[in-house]
Amino acid sequence: MVKAVLFDWFNTLARFEPSRQELYGQAFQQFGIELSPKDVIRGILTADRYYFEEHTKSPVDKRSPQEQMEVYVHYPKAILAEAGVNAPQELPLKILQTVADKFKKSTFTLFDDVLPTLETLKQQELILGLLTNATRDMISAHHRLGLEPHLNFVVTSEEVGANKPSPIIFQAALDRAGVDAAEAVYVGDQYELDVVGARGVGITPILIDRYDVYPEVNDCPRIHSLTELDKYL
Repeated sequence: MVKAVLFDWFNTLARFEPSRQELYGQAFQQFGIELSPKDVIRGILTADRYYFEEHTKSPVDKRSPQEQMEVYVHYPKAILAEAGVNAPQELPLKILQTVADKFKKSTFTLFDDVLPTLETLKQQELILGLLTNATRDMISAHHRLGLEPHLNFVVTSEEVGANKPSPIIFQAALDRAGVDAAEAVYVGDQYELDVVGARGVGITPILIDRYDVYPEVNDCPRIHSLTELDKYL
């Protein structure tokens, strides 16, 4: 019996506004390259997978500026690769610099399905928690966005000293929820971090694939909206 539902933060509950796909699409347009929104989104999410793999090896924000740039420039490179576009070697860095300047003004916003879903789950007396590799400062927006009344707790990698997919952070969430692993499900958008990490401690993983990045995944429930959660609880 499911007693607790745990959620990832970014691309599961929240996204940036303006969105990264908007910013990258506009940046490429400035340099005369028109890309389909789907190619931009899929490129960004592919780069997200790369970023989190690198972050697991060693925290990106602790690396030198040059090393950080080498990680972040993977975003425009991945978008170009997804679209099958050949571009001058110097373009990805120019795109990254253009986006970075505008990104400073971005804020978090919730997906439309978040609050209605959390309200429904709360009415079912389920324990709800947020489990994320984001820092406490990054997710302080959850107060502003009205999430706090719906969540029983928040666990960050910063406070436990371990990033997903480490068992340590998942176990910390189970301890906060006061449930056994078999009584919890975890909803996240990154297969390697969220599905593999949750399964590693016995939590049932649910992959939220809002942009159909993981069509090949069939070893766990895959949903496109949080409104689909009910059938798995």
